[in-house]
Amino acid sequence: MKYILIVLITIIPFLILADEPSPETASGWVKYPKNPVLGGRLGTCFDISVLKEGDVFRMWFSWRPKKSIAVVESKDGIQWSEPQIVLGPNDQTDWENDLNRPVVIKNGSDFQMWYTGQIRGKSWIGYATSKDGKKWQRMSKSPVLSPEKPWEKVAVMCPHVIYDEKAKSYRMWYSGGEQYEPNAIGYATSADGLKWTKSETNPIFKPDPKNVWEKERVTACQVVKHEDWFVMFYIGFQDQNHAQIGIARSKDGITNWHRHPANPIIRPGRDKWDNDAVYKPFAILKDNCWFLWYNGRKGGIEQIGLANHMGSDLGFPKD
Repeated sequence: MKYILIVLITIIPFLILADEPSPETASGWVKYPKNPVLGGRLGTCFDISVLKEGDVFRMWFSWRPKKSIAVVESKDGIQWSEPQIVLGPNDQTDWENDLNRPVVIKNGSDFQMWYTGQIRGKSWIGYATSKDGKKWQRMSKSPVLSPEKPWEKVAVMCPHVIYDEKAKSYRMWYSGGEQYEPNAIGYATSADGLKWTKSETNPIFKPDPKNVWEKERVTACQVVKHEDWFVMFYIGFQDQNHAQIGIARSKDGITNWHRHPANPIIRPGRDKWDNDAVYKPFAILKDNCWFLWYNGRKGGIEQIGLANHMGSDLGFPKD
C-alpha cells in the first residue's frame, strides 16, 4: 500500500495543476513534467512493454545501441533501475541481427515474449519464454510470423499479444508494411504462441485519410480489454517523420473501430525532447490512474516519457 501512496503523491500534483488545456495532450492526459524517464546516457531507448507485478513495474525496452531488448524495474514508473540485457542478436539465425519492439505477458507462472528481429531491411516476429522475465529461451529458430501478404511488404513487427482465457487462444495485433515505418495493423490468433493464423480481413486497422495527423500510416498498437471494449492505443503518422498517439475502441478487437474524437491524445512538445514525434504507447490502468509510457524523438534520439490520466473513463462518447 505504501508504494501506491508514493505513486499517487508523485503523480497527482502535476495532474491537478495541469487544469489548463495543453497543446501537447488532450482528453485529460498530462505529460510528466520531468520527462524523459528513460534514455539520456543510455542512448536511444524505444518501443516498450510493461507489466505491473505487486509493487514493481517491469519494463522491457528496445535498446538501439546494443541491438537488444533490456529490462528495467521501478516502484513508481518514473525512476528506473540500471538496464539488464535479456535478449540480444542471434548469429545462429539469419533474421535476428537487431532485436527490438517486444511485448511481454505473464501466463500463469511463465513469461512469454514476442519480439521483432531485423536484418537486410526486413522484419520478422519471434517468440521466447522465461521463468523470471530475465533469462529467456527462444522457442523457434524460425520466425513465428513473417511478411507473406502483399500489404505486409517487407516487414511484420511491433507485436502486441493478449491471452484469451475463455477461448484458450492467443490474440496478436501486429504492424505490417515498409521497414520505416509499417503502414497498417493486422491481426492473428494462435493456440500455442508458435503457429499463427492471420485474419482474412487484414489489415484490420488502416489510416484514415480524413484525419491529417494519421493520414499516411497507423502502427505499433497496444490493445487492452477495458470494460466492454477493446481499447487500442496506436501511432498515427502524418508523414514518415511526424507521429502522434491516438486511441480507438472496438467491441471485438477486430472490426468497427471507433476513434476517439479528441485524437491525437499525446502530441509532440515544441522545442522539447519529444519535439519531432511521439511513438509506441503502452498503457496500464492502476488505482484509477492510467500510466502511459511512450517514445519521444528529437532529431535522431528517442527516449521514453510518461503521461497520466486520472480516472478510468477515457472520454469516449457514451453509447
